[in-house]
Amino acid sequence: MALLRFEHLSFSYPLAETRALDDVSLEIHKGEYVVLCGPSGCGKTTLLRHAKPGLLPVGAKAGETFYKGAPLSQLPELTAAAEIGFVQQNPDNQIVTDFVWHELAFGLENMALPVPVIRRRVAEMAAFFGMEPWFRSKTTELSGGQKQLMNLASALAMGPKLLILDEPTSMLDPLAARNLLATVQRINRELGVAILLTEHRLDEVFPAADRVVTMDRGRILSDGAPAEIARQLSGSAEKSRIYFGLPAAVRIFSELEQTDDLPLTVRDGRRRLERLLPIVEDAAVPENTKTDKEAKHLAVLEGKELWFRYTEKGKDVLRGTDVTLHQGELLCLLGGNGAGKTTLMQALAGFRKPYRGKVKLAKGQRLCMLPQNARSLFVADTVEKELLDSAEQDKAKAVQMAERLELTPLLARHPYDLSGGEIQRLAVGKLLLREATVLLLDEPTKGLDAYAKAELAQLLLTLCREGASILVVTHDVEFAARYATGCALMFDGLLLSEGEPHDFFAGNRFYTTDANRIAAEHFPMEITCEEVIASCRSSLSAKEPEPPRG
Repeated sequence: MALLRFEHLSFSYPLAETRALDDVSLEIHKGEYVVLCGPSGCGKTTLLRHAKPGLLPVGAKAGETFYKGAPLSQLPELTAAAEIGFVQQNPDNQIVTDFVWHELAFGLENMALPVPVIRRRVAEMAAFFGMEPWFRSKTTELSGGQKQLMNLASALAMGPKLLILDEPTSMLDPLAARNLLATVQRINRELGVAILLTEHRLDEVFPAADRVVTMDRGRILSDGAPAEIARQLSGSAEKSRIYFGLPAAVRIFSELEQTDDLPLTVRDGRRRLERLLPIVEDAAVPENTKTDKEAKHLAVLEGKELWFRYTEKGKDVLRGTDVTLHQGELLCLLGGNGAGKTTLMQALAGFRKPYRGKVKLAKGQRLCMLPQNARSLFVADTVEKELLDSAEQDKAKAVQMAERLELTPLLARHPYDLSGGEIQRLAVGKLLLREATVLLLDEPTKGLDAYAKAELAQLLLTLCREGASILVVTHDVEFAARYATGCALMFDGLLLSEGEPHDFFAGNRFYTTDANRIAAEHFPMEITCEEVIASCRSSLSAKEPEPPRG
């Protein structure tokens, strides 16, 4: 008997022209690790919400969800709370208390468990997740990574049989994301908890899964072992949107027509490449160098010697930080959770006032900021009204922006009913309609699949060519490597290094792309899959013997 079963499930949001779910049937068995992937807006989050009482969306529904053979609607509230854990995209959405220790205990208290049992479980979770250093901290003081880890620990403390995770790494830096996903795998392997997870960062979860399920337009497209799904997606003549989110190793070797037994991990990709090509011994990698600012255009936004702390006696989050954004630049600001990136952006936007230092916006420039929580920009009850509000009721401009960002089918939807990726597109559209010349974007690729990221990037680069200047705070290394004109690393409240993407990422061991990790010994300066593929093809062609003459 399946632990969780969706049986001919269909669902439509109010006033929506198309179904969010269309006759979905899917089973999750005890102890399985299932990854659900597909384009932004394909119905993944909607499907997950149908597995958790209390998160069920409002709309027209047909079909049923079963848990342990019984309809989910008949499941006792306490059983549902304890046995079905749910971790959302935005960690702030599920934090209900002021302190970490209380957040861990909150669900257990609601189950009316004895105090000794609660204390034991809380201590066990805190130790398992390494939370002792910040166990008594306020939840508002935590980084995004710490909040998500706390939410995972809170769900696990309840003793779930099934753990559902909806883009759990969307707000985490690469190292924190890797650690979180490793913890999820450990929970599955060691504790036998079934995992149902959606994730756009497939490099880590794809090879760890027992099954991969692909979705598009509310329907299940395929369901099978990771290697099988990789072959299917790579072997099709027309590449789907899902293909572009596959692990780097899969994409590199499928393009090199090495389609049999495709490698799924960085390690396997590196080994495969070693068999194909000789390693370049002692290949020189230039040191990261700071970009020559004098060679760039006019500075449109500057932060000089910025110092900031959240409380009078608290730790300095910004410590004499300098940053300059030039006209036409797409500058990506990277760094770990808690490094000060969002605080710096808020200071530049005027939402935080440094106690020392100065922010200067060039004359004639108009600045807008996209916050991490994009929902905070929404004030209306439909997507169309949101766009009209930002377009100052100019319907032609609103319609044009909707078409540009593929929001036209969603115009009648409530903004809160959108997927994570759709929310990001709508928020970016609102900023663009305000005709800002300086855009500050905090995690704009959150919830977007690889194809949607590429479309967003082309839009941003077009704006830069037209004279706009864009600062992006991001954990998305792949996005920065492929599209940024410059990258900067923030650590401990300071901007430590800055440079062109190839100089910035090449030579790093951890803070780099998977493509670079695979090919660094052969092509140390290549940082994208496309660059590695091109270099491999060139090297393989050079290896081919010349045909005999005469």
